[in-house]
Amino acid sequence: MTKAAAKTGVGPTALVAIEQHFPENQRIIEDDLAYRILPLGMRAFVWLMRFDSLRAWMIRVTEKDTPGIWGGMMCRKRYIDEKLVESVNQVDAVVNLGAGFDTRAYRFPSLSETPVWEVDQPENIRSKQTRLSGLFGTVPSHVRLVPIDFDREELGFVLASYDYSADKRTFFIWEAVTQYLTETGIRTTFDFLAKAERGSRLVFTYVRKDFLDGRVMYDWEKVYKKYVKDKIWLFGMDPEEWPKFLERYGWKVVEHVGYEELAGRYIRPTGRELASTPVERIVYAEKV
Repeated sequence: MTKAAAKTGVGPTALVAIEQHFPENQRIIEDDLAYRILPLGMRAFVWLMRFDSLRAWMIRVTEKDTPGIWGGMMCRKRYIDEKLVESVNQVDAVVNLGAGFDTRAYRFPSLSETPVWEVDQPENIRSKQTRLSGLFGTVPSHVRLVPIDFDREELGFVLASYDYSADKRTFFIWEAVTQYLTETGIRTTFDFLAKAERGSRLVFTYVRKDFLDGRVMYDWEKVYKKYVKDKIWLFGMDPEEWPKFLERYGWKVVEHVGYEELAGRYIRPTGRELASTPVERIVYAEKV
């Protein structure tokens, strides 16, 4: 995983924190911890976004550069939240791969008795540990923060050293990570996931291969130039390839959705008008 990926750990949570400035009936996602878990400098920026005019300007600029990024990010987080909460009584553990400053382990009461492993690059883990200690006095007892060098360390071995056992039915979250890995890295991760207990769940996002190959831009020319040409985003998949790919590792697709569909579920009821993008999609799967 590239160094650039480590720098993205705080950004999505900052956008979720800004989303909380909208009136309750206009929010796409609820997260009362997003603001408080952020580092000080980012909290100052989010605080400024409480002004309607500044917030509208920022979203307008963001959407101009990357159409659909705001709504897409809020929708994917809302979707993962819902799938996780729905599955709490059917799993024994949660493993969040590339957790960044995600707050799910701390804001859902139903997870308070479920062991959670949050895995990320060492710099992100150190920063998050500092913020959690500031919020709660210490890292909550049901959470293990797991630093890993994704390029050099084996995921299963590292998790086992933090007392994770593959015989636990596990809800795996793999949000906004796959595009930063090589195909070898993807397959190595799925080699680990192939050992998961039957009944485990997996939700992950991915970027379309036709975009990474430069065949279709989807109005994301600036993103392509910044992330693809500079070799930050490395892996993509055509949507129709996932069922057979997952089957090789003992997983089956439960739901495979695009952000246009999720916008219908989560954005339309708010009355807001936000673009969606087909560049990124989300898969929800079960171990069989």
